[in-house]
Amino acid sequence: MQDLVVLIKGAGEMASAVAHRLYRSGFQIIMTEVEKPLMVRRHVSFGNCVYEGSWQVEGVKSKLVNDLREIRSTLTEGKIPVLIDDKCQLCQALSPKVIVDGILAKRNTGTTINDAQVVIGLGPGFEAGKDVHVVIETMRGHDLGRVILKGAAQKNTGTPGPIQGITDDRVLRAPRAGVVKNILDIGSLVKKGDIIGNVGDQPFTAKIDGILRGLIHDGLTVKAGQKIGDIDPRGQVDYCNTISDKGRTISGGVLETILLLLKDVNL
Repeated sequence: MQDLVVLIKGAGEMASAVAHRLYRSGFQIIMTEVEKPLMVRRHVSFGNCVYEGSWQVEGVKSKLVNDLREIRSTLTEGKIPVLIDDKCQLCQALSPKVIVDGILAKRNTGTTINDAQVVIGLGPGFEAGKDVHVVIETMRGHDLGRVILKGAAQKNTGTPGPIQGITDDRVLRAPRAGVVKNILDIGSLVKKGDIIGNVGDQPFTAKIDGILRGLIHDGLTVKAGQKIGDIDPRGQVDYCNTISDKGRTISGGVLETILLLLKDVNL
C-alpha cells in the first residue's frame, strides 16, 4: 500500500477526512484544489494550504506544490501535496490507480469510470457502475458512509444535518453578493445577533449561540445565499480543529472500498 497512490479531487472538509484516514493507513495521497477554494471548515481542510502555504490536520501535514517534482519531494517528506489543478490534468500525468472525487459539488464535474482502475465518488451526482465504480453515501442518517456498488447516493435535500436539533440556523449564508470581510475567526464564541463579518456593506450575524466552527476565507467573492460559515451549538472549541463524525464515517467507507476492490483489481 505504501506504493499505491490515491489522487483525491478536492481538498475540503470531507475530502480531507478521507485523505487523513488513507494517509494513516499507509497510502500515498495527492490532492487537487481550485485557485480560490470556498471551503468553510478550513481548520480541518488540507486545501487551506492554498492560502497558508502549508497546513496540518490532526497531526498530518500538507503542502502547496506547483509541479510533479514538488509532488515527489513532498511525498518523500511524508506530507500530502496539494496542487491547484481544477481540470485535474494531473490525472493524465500520474495515472493513479485510485481516484476519489471528493469535490461534493452535488453533480459530476467531469470524473469518468475510465480515469483510474478504481474510481470513487462521494455523494450525489455519481452512479456506481456508470461514471464511477463505487459511490459513498454522504447523507446523514442510517446509510451514512455506505458503500454503493450499484446505483446512486441519496439526493441532496438542501437542509444541513441537525446538531442538537438545529439545522438551517447553524449555517451562515451570504446576505448579498460581494466580497467577504471577516470580523471574527474560527473558534470564536458567539451569541445570537453577534456580527461575524460583512459581505460588501451588509453584515452577517449569528442566529444561535455557539462556537464559530467554520468560516470562508477572508476576501473571497460570494453569491447571495451562499454558505459562508458554520456555528456549532455544542460550544466545544476542539471540534473546530478535529475531523467530524460525518467525515470519519465517509472516510471509512472509502477505505473499505479500496480494500474490498484490492482483491479484484491488480493494483
